Amino acid sequence: MSSDSAPALADFLARHPHTLVLTGAGLSTASGIPDYRGPDGVRRGRAPIQGPEFRRSTAVQQRYWARSMVGWATMSQARPNPGHVALAALELGQRIGSVLTQNVDGLHQRAGSLSVLELHGNIRTVRCLACDATFSRAFIQTVMSEANPSLVDALAQPAPDGDAHIEPDALEEFHAPFCLHCGGTLTPDVIFFGDNIPAARTIDAVSRMEAADALLVVGSSLMVYSGFRFARMAAASGKPIAAINFGITRADDLIDLKVEASAEIILPRVATLLQE
Repeated sequence: MSSDSAPALADFLARHPHTLVLTGAGLSTASGIPDYRGPDGVRRGRAPIQGPEFRRSTAVQQRYWARSMVGWATMSQARPNPGHVALAALELGQRIGSVLTQNVDGLHQRAGSLSVLELHGNIRTVRCLACDATFSRAFIQTVMSEANPSLVDALAQPAPDGDAHIEPDALEEFHAPFCLHCGGTLTPDVIFFGDNIPAARTIDAVSRMEAADALLVVGSSLMVYSGFRFARMAAASGKPIAAINFGITRADDLIDLKVEASAEIILPRVATLLQE
């Protein structure tokens, strides 16, 4: 990070007070939640579960919930970091417009941001695929703990979005949770890879980009099209783009101001500069 990065970014926001902020996993790494990609933009670890595969396979459902049960501690204990808090302060001070996030951790709201649209849902809610009943993820954790006491104190390397790497033999006797109302299959209320964002949510996101006068990308390589499309929209309409991200992004040729720095360090500095 160069010494003039914070002032340059503060000047960008001062000139564009209706900036739409698009955030990704890189913003939440300082809160202890692993991200998906390295600085080269290449995905780490195994391929993610696909939505169609989850819905048709009880074995995949069992694998997902077992890994989620062990990894939930990382997600549930995560707290907003100074980057989240700074974005909430910038919104309160009318220095940005709204926040569009690819993250499912709910940390923007916990930091105090009010105008947040979660593109991919929120992992803290669980939904029944049969009757559409909803439950808190914390409650489902207690249900799984009672049904699978051998995994309650299991330790495993955390993975993105509350996942964890556990040994295959831990799945053999695992009892996946089911809907307490109808006995149906439970799913986290998130958009799995291979699934589409609901139409109403997409319309809301697009309208926010159309109403914005600029785009600020924070902690996202934009390798997933659901995020990259907003950089394309901004560029097509002549709206400037700034980004805070380590390493390459899919939109590097569209970005006007790029800052390779930790969001939790530079965003508080930007917020302070704009308060002076």
